[in-house]
Amino acid sequence: MHNYPYYGGRCCKGYGGYPNTFALIVVLFILLIIVGAAFYC
Repeated sequence: MHNYPYYGGRCCKGYGGYPNTFALIVVLFILLIIVGAAFYC
């Protein structure tokens, strides 16, 4: 349950089955926004 301590276990409580999938999508989405802003600004 605590395989991903850098998320404070919040994703593990909400998504006990596959917390890493949801976290990975969120991180990729944030990185996409940051990279897009860096290239367009």
